[in-house]
Amino acid sequence: MKKITITAVGGLTVVALALTGCSGSSGSGGAGSSGRGPITYVQGKDNSSIVPTLINNWNDKHPNEKVTLKEQSDNADQQHDDLVQHFQAKSTDYDVVTTDVIWTAEFAAKGWLTPFEGDLQLDTSKLLPATVKTATYQGKLYAGPYVSDGGILFYRKDLLSTPPTTWDELMGDCKAAQAAGIKCYAGQFKQYEGLTVNVAESINSAGAEIVKSDGKTPGLDDPKALTGLKQLVDGFKSGNIPQENLTFQEEGGRQAFEAGQYLFMRNWPYVYNLAKTDSTSTVKDTVGMAPLVTNSSLGGHNLAISQYSKNKATAIDFIKYMESEEVQKEVVLKASLSPVVESLYDDPQLVQAAPYLPVLKQSILKATPRPVTPFYPAVTQAIQENSFQALSGTVTLDQALKNIQAAITAATSGH
Repeated sequence: MKKITITAVGGLTVVALALTGCSGSSGSGGAGSSGRGPITYVQGKDNSSIVPTLINNWNDKHPNEKVTLKEQSDNADQQHDDLVQHFQAKSTDYDVVTTDVIWTAEFAAKGWLTPFEGDLQLDTSKLLPATVKTATYQGKLYAGPYVSDGGILFYRKDLLSTPPTTWDELMGDCKAAQAAGIKCYAGQFKQYEGLTVNVAESINSAGAEIVKSDGKTPGLDDPKALTGLKQLVDGFKSGNIPQENLTFQEEGGRQAFEAGQYLFMRNWPYVYNLAKTDSTSTVKDTVGMAPLVTNSSLGGHNLAISQYSKNKATAIDFIKYMESEEVQKEVVLKASLSPVVESLYDDPQLVQAAPYLPVLKQSILKATPRPVTPFYPAVTQAIQENSFQALSGTVTLDQALKNIQAAITAATSGH
């Protein structure tokens, strides 16, 4: 997104010290290895080109604990698979890694991550509570929040004086789109991770859970889940959400909105700068921003220390540096990313540079993580396949929810 990767959408890895009493996999650099020295920092493609500067600043002050950047691709699935391969091999090549917020439970459950305990404790008091929640599994902190993200409702200020605050109000406002001869609502409804994000927002906002707090039990037999998904299904049936949305990822919706084709669009904050500056944008002076009418799914990335790192003491200090206010301001000003330090959302200098921050803060404060489960890959696949069929009208709403429920049960059974 915005120079933030557009994957709709991070988790952490940490190795325990011997004195923490936490168990971990044996092998070179496993639990109990808390040394200091050079480390490797792994993250997806740095579209902003800010990370080398941050690392150079660290290296100038820590000549005996230098950090080397290992850049992955810009594809989230490839990043995930790369980390999995290194964890499975008990490789000591990766020390601090950047992980998507949805990976924490999966990695922690497999023993690749160790809680931040003992000498690895992390002060989270200044961070947005929702970001800390993405780094927590079964009551323990397994990640250090680095950058966050929340959904935004973009709308046309020239066609609507006040943005809606509920889904019913939004659907009612579609009459303004009809009067202007344009379409009403755009979201991310192609069969990919963005669909899980949009569906989870509707279901969670209706008061239901896709997966319960044990990380295994599906909760879609709740009538509230039907209410949530029905909002989207009815939106497609009425035409307020046009059928072309079934092909939309983030960029498809953004381009259509900038072309003046839509009244509303659910997307991420990166859109704001592009809508204001793209030469082809027709909404430079008319784009408005408001919190979503649903609770946002939470995006972002966290920092982790590999269970097999030999220099965890250096690694935890580097994570603290990346969470410092100094660095967090830089990621806003130089990379248009969303900070995890709560006070920065009200910083006048940052708000001037990134006007979306106050609205984004409201979105993140009421955000809900996507299903927190070690079986996330299977869960999101079930959501995507079956909710897409419901939205496209090939299966009934009831059947789609039953299918998701059954697929989650099958994926988690025996565990």
